[in-house]
Amino acid sequence: MGKKRMDHCSFCGRSNKEVRMMLTGIDAFICDDCVKQANEIVRENMGALDIMSAEDDAKNAFTLKELPKPVEIKEYLDQYVIGQDDAKRYLSVAVYNHYKRLAQKDEKDGVEIEKSNVIMVGPTGTGKTLLARSIAKLLKVPFTIVDATVFTEAGYVGEDVESILSRLLQVADFNLEATQRGIVFIDEIDKIARKSDNPSITRDVSGEGVQQGMLKLLEGSIVNVPPKGGRKHPDQDYVHVDTRNILFICGGAFDGIERKIAQRLNTHVVGFDKVLSVANLDRDNLMKYILPQDLKSFGLIPEIIGRLPVLTYLNPLDRTALRNILTEPKNSLVKQQQKLFKMDGIKLEFEDEALEYMVDKAVEYKLGARGLRSIMESVMMELQYESPSWKKKEFTVTRAYAEQQLDKANLAQA
Repeated sequence: MGKKRMDHCSFCGRSNKEVRMMLTGIDAFICDDCVKQANEIVRENMGALDIMSAEDDAKNAFTLKELPKPVEIKEYLDQYVIGQDDAKRYLSVAVYNHYKRLAQKDEKDGVEIEKSNVIMVGPTGTGKTLLARSIAKLLKVPFTIVDATVFTEAGYVGEDVESILSRLLQVADFNLEATQRGIVFIDEIDKIARKSDNPSITRDVSGEGVQQGMLKLLEGSIVNVPPKGGRKHPDQDYVHVDTRNILFICGGAFDGIERKIAQRLNTHVVGFDKVLSVANLDRDNLMKYILPQDLKSFGLIPEIIGRLPVLTYLNPLDRTALRNILTEPKNSLVKQQQKLFKMDGIKLEFEDEALEYMVDKAVEYKLGARGLRSIMESVMMELQYESPSWKKKEFTVTRAYAEQQLDKANLAQA
């Protein structure tokens, strides 16, 4: 009888009895452990090549022919956000110019296009964050949304301002080249306003100190960024991010800034003509008259205002806008509810009178689109609880049903 054939791995030399699996080639063998090690080596080397190719692609990603024009950007935003035409135009131009800055080549004329950071001011629930999220879907550059309320001065409990860039770096899959051409939306920028109009002589942990820490980010400089976020400490390696080509868009409600605007407008009344001009002011929407000095009066330091040269405002939502928000956008509240019920095999309809009633309550609460969302959720809560167990395949929300559900939620008496 002949001996049983013994195969050995051509890489590590182990026999087929010492390994779990042996792969056979024409003139060689390889075990499963060597396959895993070879796979890791290939991944490491190919990963470096992928990063190099990604950086090359980033450099050549922008040509003027492929850029979305401002009109096209606004038309895209119109599908998701109702009204706010002025803010959409400002944002569209800012993003378009940002693309052009990235596409510019080294010119011999010495003209270098500077970035124009944007600050949006508007009441809560008017669409500031929604504008940012909607435009992020359209962009070819890394985009992230951060909340300014979590930032504190270095050395205090909270996050350093450099964590803004950590999040952008993570969104870009740690591609430094892509990170340095991204866009950052900083929400709730008004929450870091200093508490008084006088320069602070003591530490303002979450106010003026944070604003001063953000200056270098907005202006454009080399920033040491912890790659995984969190606090800085001496032993970790930093990623050096150049912020010159990062566009910053800031948004905030600036609750109470209308009083600052009204005070400024009234203090400059000199002569009969000025009295007439003040009488013609739109007192229901003083936000349209906002100027940089109003932001200074509210508590933003002059240095940070100067680094946000594009100032735009969002209009408070009137009844017509709230009614349109319910049905018109691609992700309208009605369409979201209908999709939820469709997944359970139920066709959901809304009577016009029911929608009008919900809009009336939203106008009464003065919370904008968020208030409208709260009302919709209160009306639909019991229906969402019971409907998955139903056998019927359709339901119509009437005004009487909406009133009944709001009464149960005690919102109608609010």
